[in-house]
Amino acid sequence: MTKRLIIGVTGASGSVLALETIRQLVRAGVETHLVVSKGARLTVAHELGVDGLAQLTSVANHAYSFQDLAAPIASGSFRTDGMIVVPCSMRTLAAMAHGLGDNLLTRAADVVLKEKRRLVIVPREAPLHEGHLDAMLRLARMGAIIAPPVPPFYVKLASIEEMVVEMAARLVSWAGVDPGNKLTRWGENSVSVG
Repeated sequence: MTKRLIIGVTGASGSVLALETIRQLVRAGVETHLVVSKGARLTVAHELGVDGLAQLTSVANHAYSFQDLAAPIASGSFRTDGMIVVPCSMRTLAAMAHGLGDNLLTRAADVVLKEKRRLVIVPREAPLHEGHLDAMLRLARMGAIIAPPVPPFYVKLASIEEMVVEMAARLVSWAGVDPGNKLTRWGENSVSVG
């Protein structure tokens, strides 16, 4: 059966990373289920342009309203291989850490956690205060992978675009999907640190 992943996009900055992550998953043959939070709609329009939401939904296989709590991804009986929340706002992070399924995105994350599926969270905030760190720790203890979008400087990427591709490939890999040659692998690719 085809791999199936949920992609949650929240109001934090990083819409381009969400778009590239979906593109890589679709190229890898993964069935993608997209849910975009209310706050993300503003950020996506600002960062990707007025057609930003259309860009995201046109790449994903399925897209749902954040209000649609009857969507398939709201139920544990709907089989998925996990979820990536990219980017993840601190509001959504806190809601997930405390099991608040008050919209489809947080409900889908709660289902992924309770079903012991892979949840990759890409928090976008700096600096972090104790509340942020506490929420991340709670999620990590529940089995989530906390993956801030930290660029691998040793790869010596030449542009922002290359950095986005590399970071998205890492997210795809942490979600259990092989990103192929999009990911620079130490010892396998020619990485020079000298």
